Amino acid sequence: MSYSLQLYTLRDAIAEDLPGTIRRVADIGYTQVEPYNFVALAPELGAALKENGITAPSGHAPLLSQDQDEIFAAAKELGITTVIDPFLPAEHWQDAEDIQSTAATLNAAAKKGAECGIRVGYHNHAWELESTIEGQTALEYFETLLDPEVVLEVDTYWVAVGGQDPVELLTRLGDRVRLIHIKDGPATTDTKAQQPAGKGTIPVLDVIAAATSLEVGVVEFDDYSGDVFEGIAESLRFLTAAASVQAAEGTASGEARA
Repeated sequence: MSYSLQLYTLRDAIAEDLPGTIRRVADIGYTQVEPYNFVALAPELGAALKENGITAPSGHAPLLSQDQDEIFAAAKELGITTVIDPFLPAEHWQDAEDIQSTAATLNAAAKKGAECGIRVGYHNHAWELESTIEGQTALEYFETLLDPEVVLEVDTYWVAVGGQDPVELLTRLGDRVRLIHIKDGPATTDTKAQQPAGKGTIPVLDVIAAATSLEVGVVEFDDYSGDVFEGIAESLRFLTAAASVQAAEGTASGEARA
């Protein structure tokens, strides 16, 4: 499992200076990013990523509402292999028929994406967890309707805001979850209160451990009241330090068994 950075976190800096922002991301130590709105940004973003040795294994684009051919073409240009629809408003998650329609649209997008060698997924907010359909959360009902090749990127912070335990949800969703958004804070809708990983109420390390088929953990702040570059650096330090401790414990355990 590796770590990435959702570039929406740095949207203001990107608007002012995209190449300089990507350079700072690389200097902090990130080697992967998750672009947003990448159709519009593809040429300049691609050049900046290449210059700084950064890859983009996943990216956010509105597959459910915009031109999929254009999205997949831009994804190929950037080397993105998983395109994730990031947002469908709360009104689409209130009844079974709407969710069935959404699943059918995403399944069709996945078939088109597969022709380009691109996988398709969906990213949640709180409302998919706040709504209940047939005795389960709307997100879990949605998951049962998806074709096997479609993946989920679970935003574990918004799961908590939506009233669910992210560890328990990830356990129930199992192999469907291949990416997660890692963020921390008080688990409220006040996005400016979000904190670097390890500083809030989300059990970040337990969350990561619960996603047993996880490929990429994506650091994100929806907003941040401090210096956002310091925030993303602190999150990465926490995650890499935890990984180092885990690796050391694993080595020690292996030596003890030997």
